Amino acid sequence: MRRKAMRGTIRGQDMTFRTLCLTSVIALSAHAASAEMSFNRIASFATPDNMADGEDRSRVTSAEIIHATEDGNTLVYTDSPLGVIGRIDITDPAQPKPMGNIAMDGEPTAVAISGTTAFVGVNTSESYTDPSGKLVVLDAMSGEIAGECDLGGQPDSVALAPDGSFVTIAIENERDEDAGDGRVPQMPAGYVAILDVTDGMAQCDSLVKADVTGLAEIAPEDPEPEFVDVNGAGEIVVTLQENNHLVVLDRSGEVLSHFSAGAVDLEGIDATDERGALIFNESQQGRKREPDSVQWIDDEHFAIANEGDMDGGSRGFTVFSKDGTTVYESGTDFEKAVIQVGHYPDKRSDAKGAEPEGLEFASFDGTPYLFVMSERGSVVGVYDMTDPAAPVLTQMLPSGIAPEGIIAIPSRNLLATANEEDLVEDGGVRAHVMVYDYAEGAPQYPTLTSEGADELIGWGAISGMVAGDDGMIHAVNDSFYGFQPRIFTIDPSQTPARITAATDITRKGRPAQKLDLEGITTDGEGGFWLASEGRTDRVIPHALYHVDADGEIRDEIGLPAALLENEKRFGFEGITMVDGTLWMAVQREWADDPRDHVKLVNYDPETGEWGAVLYPKAAPEKGWVGLSEITAHGDHVYVIERDNQIGADVVTKKIYRIPLAEMQAAPLGGDLPVVSKEEVRDLVPDLQAWNGYVVDKIEGLAITEAGTAYVSTDNDGVDDSSGETFFWSFDLD
Repeated sequence: MRRKAMRGTIRGQDMTFRTLCLTSVIALSAHAASAEMSFNRIASFATPDNMADGEDRSRVTSAEIIHATEDGNTLVYTDSPLGVIGRIDITDPAQPKPMGNIAMDGEPTAVAISGTTAFVGVNTSESYTDPSGKLVVLDAMSGEIAGECDLGGQPDSVALAPDGSFVTIAIENERDEDAGDGRVPQMPAGYVAILDVTDGMAQCDSLVKADVTGLAEIAPEDPEPEFVDVNGAGEIVVTLQENNHLVVLDRSGEVLSHFSAGAVDLEGIDATDERGALIFNESQQGRKREPDSVQWIDDEHFAIANEGDMDGGSRGFTVFSKDGTTVYESGTDFEKAVIQVGHYPDKRSDAKGAEPEGLEFASFDGTPYLFVMSERGSVVGVYDMTDPAAPVLTQMLPSGIAPEGIIAIPSRNLLATANEEDLVEDGGVRAHVMVYDYAEGAPQYPTLTSEGADELIGWGAISGMVAGDDGMIHAVNDSFYGFQPRIFTIDPSQTPARITAATDITRKGRPAQKLDLEGITTDGEGGFWLASEGRTDRVIPHALYHVDADGEIRDEIGLPAALLENEKRFGFEGITMVDGTLWMAVQREWADDPRDHVKLVNYDPETGEWGAVLYPKAAPEKGWVGLSEITAHGDHVYVIERDNQIGADVVTKKIYRIPLAEMQAAPLGGDLPVVSKEEVRDLVPDLQAWNGYVVDKIEGLAITEAGTAYVSTDNDGVDDSSGETFFWSFDLD
């Protein structure tokens, strides 16, 4: 199955024309079934691991632009918060090892490597109006600095000629977004620096400052070069992002061609982030591309990532001939692929959506690939560029949070991404470098997709799940999408599992609000019972909802006073039905619970009676431990018990079971019986198998009549999250 081409209007230079995007995209599941080779993540490396013993690991660190030595055994990345470059030994790419950091005496912005010689752009500016910077040349293995060249301005991107004969640097001299209206022009102007390289050393006295003023229609007096790349003919392409312009230079700095990056009319997008909902019915007309990165595909064509900055961002990528002819425009196709794998960043809807920023181009096993990184979606699109006019999407790769840099190492069949976001100050995951190999076998990601559905289905924040009698899995999303509570129908028989439908939860035909859905179970009559966690400070009630097959709320059950008088924030997480009565797991202790015990609450819809038992959970080593799901199967009730830790701090992510015979609810307000539990499965090894960092929220558990357990994770709506959702199964017996 091929993805439908999308219509879009493309504006370049002084012409406007309507075109049918020629995207030819192989469905991901079909590719998984037929591909002999694919990219899969094999390792991740947390940047704090490069700190020396005794250093303060609580400091913010990052991985931004990344490159590799010629032999492909060492990765080097820039870390601007620490003012260093970090090095990683990937001789064994599945077991990356720290090689330590090297101080740059400034803010490193980019790195390129020839052999083992690294050329690092370093920003030393005192202010926006007095920019300065240098090119530092060092041996990537020993860390010994060979020399420095004054660049006369603030560097951004660095690129080497393929033959290593010269190095070029985008001198951005960036604008101050807080000065006046924050727009260009803001002097001094940027330029492109070019230096000869002899015997592995940049020749400082050969510095050419290529003048690119007077070319762009937008602020021609103040070009802001963003990214540079060099083709096999020694020609330099540079993006002027705020100026929305592209320039091709020769190695002497002479302008060979230049043209506007143009604009795109976007249709069928979500352009509103003031609601928690994925609604793709809006448009943006004449959206400037404002490209960030650029990569030559061959000596005649290059691709740009249309990230946007000052005014624009067209959510995709474009292929140009170096004479300015538009060869291909992705329109909304790339973003739709991001949406289908659950990585769409809804909180960025009114800005630049999926925000493609970084690119890499390389050939693997004779196939030319373009890698397109979504900075906000934290995912990488892999395109077969055999025909530059008709790229074919072959895979979507998971990455860390906010991928900024990427390097392909075809000689070793490897790929690496640098992911800049470090959430240490919020107790979250650290910045990571992630490594992928290109090998025989099917793609391991995504594990869940809405690709192939009759209409575009956006999804995320998957919470509770239940197995239906028809072989389907039904899942709910949580309050991240507070204006769009939904039940998703998942077909687990496909690889990856497919979301085939989404049913809105409604009150009198309108989307229901004030819900935080954390559990779902079938009612035996074609409808569902839903558990809403509740949060009083946000006027979200703790409640049960009975909905019909169309999602309409037919009954709403509030909690009794005996529960609410001891309420705390963390309420129901999961719901299941046993012999016509409902059981709900309370995530954490409420005011009347013994330490490290939580309630399993019982409700009888026929009599209206409530009761509970106590469940003994693990004592946390760090943070907290609670329950996040409950489901009945056979003679037991199964629960997910997890901590709120992530990455290297994870301890508890387990499935336990409780004998149904012990689920004898006692009245609320009195002594409650304590049930016993038996460990069924430690889920940490399962999570480690995807070779990223171990995610926090295992939220869903559905068990079929045959005893197959399906487990899912909650990606928090791609907010302070890599966006990865893992959906997998195993047999209980």
